[in-house]
Amino acid sequence: QVQLAESGGELVQPGGSLSLSCAASGRTFRNSAMGWFRQPPGEEREFVAAISPLGRTTYYSDSVKGRFTISRDNAKNALYLQMNSLKPDDTAVYYCAAQPSGIPIATSPRRYNDWGQGTQVTVSS
Repeated sequence: QVQLAESGGELVQPGGSLSLSCAASGRTFRNSAMGWFRQPPGEEREFVAAISPLGRTTYYSDSVKGRFTISRDNAKNALYLQMNSLKPDDTAVYYCAAQPSGIPIATSPRRYNDWGQGTQVTVSS
């Protein structure tokens, strides 16, 4: 099991950048694929990005590809999401999530069993 806590969400203007962090605790972090998801107001939770345990493989949704970058530092038990060229449609609560140890990287939220509390990102002028 992995305990997760997101930080870094705030109000940012369109075209701006923001970096989210997710602090993880638990022995299995470095063996777990990790993901970022988001839930816009009034909508369902959606996939944003995922990264394999050693960081060699990454996946992105089409809506963020080329603008967002997921990364991790296993020595610090940390997951990151760098967001550039932000748009109002990126407004959402952002969650980090962990898959069970040893499970291949996935994009479906059903494949993730540990979730943080979320951090609000608002893109508005």
